[in-house]
Amino acid sequence: MPVITLTTNVKFDSAEATKAFVREFSKFCEMTIRKDLKYLNVNFLYNPYLTFGDTFDPALTLNVMSLFNINAENAIVWSKAFSEFFQEKLGVPSDRGYMAFLDPGAEFIGFRGTTIAEGIRVNAAAKDHQRP
Repeated sequence: MPVITLTTNVKFDSAEATKAFVREFSKFCEMTIRKDLKYLNVNFLYNPYLTFGDTFDPALTLNVMSLFNINAENAIVWSKAFSEFFQEKLGVPSDRGYMAFLDPGAEFIGFRGTTIAEGIRVNAAAKDHQRP
């Protein structure tokens, strides 16, 4: 269920180059946070007005919202991995943006007309009824 939003002031040369980056970034996210690509929601935003430290030098903001795998250890590992990726792919140094890793709880994520928590409860109850 991860929702990943990357905002940067780094512009690509074309729509095709932007789409290629987003696909590469999506696959990188799948590998880094270990969630299946088919459930990843990746939002890339170009914002030429994004500043960091009162300059328009290359910068970014990353928000990763994910259920059941956000913890202090993963935050350290992910921060390093994302920083290296952004340095290599966007030319954004690790001191030019913040990353937030958040788990809002399954009760607060809507999907398929309900919440993830309720979906889990319904699926568990259905499995209990199917047991001999």
